[in-house]
Amino acid sequence: MKTTAEHDLRIAKMTFASVYPHYVKKVESKGRTKEELHEVIEWLTGFDTRKINELIDAKVTFEDFFAQAQLNTNAALITGVICGYRIEEIENLLTKKTRYLDKLIDELAKGKKMEKILRKA
Repeated sequence: MKTTAEHDLRIAKMTFASVYPHYVKKVESKGRTKEELHEVIEWLTGFDTRKINELIDAKVTFEDFFAQAQLNTNAALITGVICGYRIEEIENLLTKKTRYLDKLIDELAKGKKMEKILRKA
């Protein structure tokens, strides 16, 4: 499924703060921790817990969130389908980065081992 310009714009303008509580709820309801969530976010973006909290407080958009991120060099190893989209086929770079994050959080909630989530051999 191909994303539309409207879809990509909606993701770009959505705030990280508006989605973050859903991430926490999703992983905690499956027995994972907020610390594990932060580990996954830090692996992908380079943001530690302090920076994550700053970005939440600042209500940054996903566009600004990923503009500040140092994407992990192994992020391209994140593949598969999330929210009906095959990640490796997403053309809009910001939408792809956002779906990388969604996929990692989904894997965490599904109970995958952290080594697999963080793409460590």
